Amino acid sequence: MQSQLIVMLTQNDVTVENADEVFDSCKDLPIRFWGFKNVGISKEDTRTLVDTMKANDKVTFLEVVTYTEESCLENAKLAVECGFDYLTGTRFYPSVAKLLEGTPVRYFPFVGDVDGSPVLLRGTPREILDDCKRLEHAGVHGLDLVAYRYADGNPVELAKKVVASAKTEVIIAGSISSEERLAVVNEINPFAFTMGSALFDKFFVPDGDFRENLEKVVDLMDAL
Repeated sequence: MQSQLIVMLTQNDVTVENADEVFDSCKDLPIRFWGFKNVGISKEDTRTLVDTMKANDKVTFLEVVTYTEESCLENAKLAVECGFDYLTGTRFYPSVAKLLEGTPVRYFPFVGDVDGSPVLLRGTPREILDDCKRLEHAGVHGLDLVAYRYADGNPVELAKKVVASAKTEVIIAGSISSEERLAVVNEINPFAFTMGSALFDKFFVPDGDFRENLEKVVDLMDAL
């Protein structure tokens, strides 16, 4: 089964100001997975945007790029209250996993040593693979790997190892910004991958708008 594209209404790890307008302009395209970050948008607007996405039969993702336990708990509560389908990112905390128990929200925390915004991933491949096992044993629903933000080695080789060894689903997040990387991710075949800044920055159709860039990505995926 081909990996699913998660369209993120974010640029440089911040939700864009006109996220609702961008979504409205593209909601008819054949993409079910949509999301945004926990920064750059108010709680009220978050709830409204999630409701709009769900009214259009979309699956919703909140990606958290803040890392303290307090912030992760706060955003886990936000995910539940606003009706998100997935909570991705965060550092893993047992308190977050416990808060999400019994809710419909699926929890996909970052793997490895992550920090910063835009997020960076550090550690040896062995350390990151061990962390994947730790999180799976803790009962998470899946893993969030910022492969192309990996600072200590080869991102493609790391992604191949993580996806091949994972017992749960894997999302590859961040910096999939070219036709070549799209093809590589398709070959690795994770459950899903995110794309946001590449669409706003017009990496696929330099003279096009967000929709035209997204249409181009859809066409490229159909051709793989």
